Amino acid sequence: MHGLGELEAAVMNVLWQEHPLKVRDVLDRLETGKKLAYTTVMTVLDNLHRKGWVTRELEGKAYRYEPAFSRAEAAARTVRDVLVSSGDPEAVLMHFAQSATERESELLRRALPKKKRSSAS
Repeated sequence: MHGLGELEAAVMNVLWQEHPLKVRDVLDRLETGKKLAYTTVMTVLDNLHRKGWVTRELEGKAYRYEPAFSRAEAAARTVRDVLVSSGDPEAVLMHFAQSATERESELLRRALPKKKRSSAS
């Protein structure tokens, strides 16, 4: 995901699959190919909380974490960031529209609100 480091993205992937989870639960489910320390995962979750990617609730002495928004919402935010940072959102959208599959084009047509036609037209 845009704006996330590799380990942050891996933690978010775990939370999008199952939540809420404690640090230990996230650590046990992470598949990074590396042995990670509990404190490393705790720090990553704290950073994700500070950045607004996760919410947390204290349960006993430990926090339970869950995503602040869905994977689809995160992807949409990434697209929005790309459009804003491109300097020419119209050109980016036009290139995307030209490269969209038939299925993607149909989904976009259904998602865009239909303009009300006035009887005066």
